[in-house]
Amino acid sequence: MRLGELSLSLEAGVAGVVSEADAAIRALNSGAHPALAPLARLLLRTESMASSKIEGIATGVRALARAEARVETGGTVGATALEVLANMDAMQLALDQASAVGRFGVGEITTIHRRLMERTVNAERIAGQIRTSQNWIGGNDDNPCGADFVPPPPEEVASLLDDLCSAINDERLPPMVQAAVVHAQFETIHPFADGNGRAGRALIHVVLKRRQVAPAYVPPVSVVLAAERDRYIEGLTRFRGDRVGDWIEQFAAAGWRGAKLAAAYLEAVRRLIDAWRATLTASSARPRSDAAAWLVIDALPAYPVITAPVAAAATGRSKPQVYEALEQLQACGVLVPVSASRRNRSWEAAGLLDLLERLEAGHLP
Repeated sequence: MRLGELSLSLEAGVAGVVSEADAAIRALNSGAHPALAPLARLLLRTESMASSKIEGIATGVRALARAEARVETGGTVGATALEVLANMDAMQLALDQASAVGRFGVGEITTIHRRLMERTVNAERIAGQIRTSQNWIGGNDDNPCGADFVPPPPEEVASLLDDLCSAINDERLPPMVQAAVVHAQFETIHPFADGNGRAGRALIHVVLKRRQVAPAYVPPVSVVLAAERDRYIEGLTRFRGDRVGDWIEQFAAAGWRGAKLAAAYLEAVRRLIDAWRATLTASSARPRSDAAAWLVIDALPAYPVITAPVAAAATGRSKPQVYEALEQLQACGVLVPVSASRRNRSWEAAGLLDLLERLEAGHLP
């Protein structure tokens, strides 16, 4: 099936779920403004982690935050953490660059995939490279006998991707319907040797941002899909079996749930920021209103484990000012030192990672 040939007529119930999801994601984004960019990165982090988790690439929220801080200071981290961090980079690229082009094309897809896979062992061979051989899902490594799904042969991939990109550029479908069919079709084409699931879920957010449904805050759809992974796979199978309406309803319901989760956690994080500010205000050495400590607090949702170089870049303040701020925040309990070492120090934002663990698990705060 090519999306250019797709004829859709949604049942009233499905159309209602699509409309509710669209409204929930738009409501999530309605309060966004540049000063809240750290909250946007918090949601992107959560979506990237959950998308990786669906593929069996899982690391804890706290472990990932600490790994990110080690990378920032030139330290080494494990392969799994590197893959999840690469997924964050690819998602950010998809939102910042791929969604902004006038006409989306195959080049944008390969760029997203290259960023996603550039830290893997076989990066030179597979990153950004459209497959030229048959692949399959499930079964054994030698042949597709017993496979759960066999994608189209390699000679059809180029034309199918062109058709997919045309669908991304075509705005006649409702945005949630467009995102649902684009994602499912990408997974059906399976154009890469590896990384198809994560790249395909990035395309969801490309569509939603291009359509201005989610211009700032990504709804963590993958959190919902990861919680019901088998049902998610079944939904993609139904799409391939011409039960497109069933898949659209399932996808839209996941979008609605993701938006509601995100809204609840953004409010919980805002309350935590207020509590940090109150703690700093009540401290014995309350900083001046223009001190760097207040700016560091604002940056913490984006960097739940923060280092001095990251804090300096995020706040635009000098290193002496930043170190003073970090010491002030540690003294009043807003920041907790990750290690006792004086070299390559990092600090954890008190209470924030506990919230993120619940969000990544799909629980309401």
